Amino acid sequence: MAGSVTTTREGAAATLHLSNPGRLNAFDKPMWHGLIGALRGLAEDDGVRVVVLRGDGGKAFSPGADIAEFEAERNSPEQGRAYGELMDEGLALLRTLPQPTLAAIQGACCGIGLAVALACDLRVCTADSRFGVPVSRLGVSMGPTELALVAEVAGGPAALEILLEGRIFGAPEAKDKRLVHRIVAEADFEAEVGATVERVAAGAPLAARLHKRYVRRLADPAPLTEAEIADCYRCFGTEDFREGYRAFLEKRRPVFRGR
Repeated sequence: MAGSVTTTREGAAATLHLSNPGRLNAFDKPMWHGLIGALRGLAEDDGVRVVVLRGDGGKAFSPGADIAEFEAERNSPEQGRAYGELMDEGLALLRTLPQPTLAAIQGACCGIGLAVALACDLRVCTADSRFGVPVSRLGVSMGPTELALVAEVAGGPAALEILLEGRIFGAPEAKDKRLVHRIVAEADFEAEVGATVERVAAGAPLAARLHKRYVRRLADPAPLTEAEIADCYRCFGTEDFREGYRAFLEKRRPVFRGR
């Protein structure tokens, strides 16, 4: 059975469910096509303020690629590159999605599954989650986009440790390597995911989108253009700004509308 990516919606939050039954949600080609289609749709949906990615079944986020399809889909340098470009498209759409994203990680989060999680803005995992990139045991290397994600988040020395040793390690070490933001007990996981979603969704959506965009832009040493600087101050002319400071003065919860 082919894998799939399905979307559910609850209020301002959308959840993308990674599913490959019997393979712990290992990524296959149909899942990449499903992810790309879902992300394109969400990018145009101004009613969505936060997007959660999680593995179906609660046993694994994703252990990586579905090795069963390698012989048919990735059996030459040409096939490998074509498949890599498909993955790059999915990772790029996830990275540049306007809305904030949260990877809700349970169980295995390895290989390309880890890259997908690292492409998200926030990562929360259970205490028994496992991480690693054991691709060298398959005789292959990570693609450049995936490599860049690991190196950007963990740093070059930690990235080399992860890639060269190919170890599978636990949540505490993953947090030490900056791969996750928070570790919670299994019993508290759903509550923490829900609370995180609520906190993000409660903020002004235009501000969240700007923060997401410019945290990454400011990693580029090139000076901001006049247009970019103006973009950062455009919030002071929005309805959300007026609602935010009035709500503060009136000691009430603001109701942001994204305009």
